[in-house]
Amino acid sequence: MTIVNFTPLESLSGGLLIGLASTLFLLTTGRIAGISGILKGMFTSKTNDDRLVRLLFIVGLIAGGLIYNNIASAPINASAITEINPKLIIAAIFVGIGTALGNGCTSGHGICGLSRKSKRSIIATLLFMAAGFVTVFITN
Repeated sequence: MTIVNFTPLESLSGGLLIGLASTLFLLTTGRIAGISGILKGMFTSKTNDDRLVRLLFIVGLIAGGLIYNNIASAPINASAITEINPKLIIAAIFVGIGTALGNGCTSGHGICGLSRKSKRSIIATLLFMAAGFVTVFITN
């Protein structure tokens, strides 16, 4: 096994910022910072204030990555998607179905749910991880 792009300092910093953002979101809104739920709520929320909070959270996520990429000494070296791969479309559909069935995504269950010792989140996170392991085993 070869570890590619090992960046412990950047990874630790990112993890701390995710924890800080999730905590601030919980303290200021009383809600869990699950990205799929926040995104879904942008389209289903009944109040404009709620939609605005959700929109600002998503904008902050995107802006954080862009800001880091512009100020970091070693910008993110992400490869561009140059063609539509059917595997990506199928994977996106499965992620969407899994998120809907699990009533949340990895951020909601994995970050916020585990820290709250939610049994549902522990099971969901274990299933996410198992599905990832099986997918890597099958595709590689």
